[in-house]
Amino acid sequence: MALKFLSEEWAQQVTEKLNASEQFSQAAGGQNAKLQQVVSTPDGETKYYFKIEDGRAEVALGELDGAETTITQDYDTAVAMSKNELSPTAAYMSGKIKVSGDLMRLMQLQGVIGALPGVLAELDVEY
Repeated sequence: MALKFLSEEWAQQVTEKLNASEQFSQAAGGQNAKLQQVVSTPDGETKYYFKIEDGRAEVALGELDGAETTITQDYDTAVAMSKNELSPTAAYMSGKIKVSGDLMRLMQLQGVIGALPGVLAELDVEY
């Protein structure tokens, strides 16, 4: 059964897949990060966060206290990045995503972010 993109079930499955992935674990190492995501959908804004603590991931809907960086994008951009049709760097450079907060911290996480598409490709997601 397909997971609805940006649903609680989707977030839970992303968390489980990331933490089971050797590639992600190696990239995340002992890092810690708190990233807030804001996606403009046809039904309004959906907020979710991506947190790494000691190399373990947590993805959940809602707002994260103390987020270092907030990334804002429209739904189509979020889908394209999730499907690995658009890289986060290309999205940023073309103005499709907006970053507020600690941009340098985000740059330090490029290895971690680069590991995401391989893990997400394993999920059956309904967009």
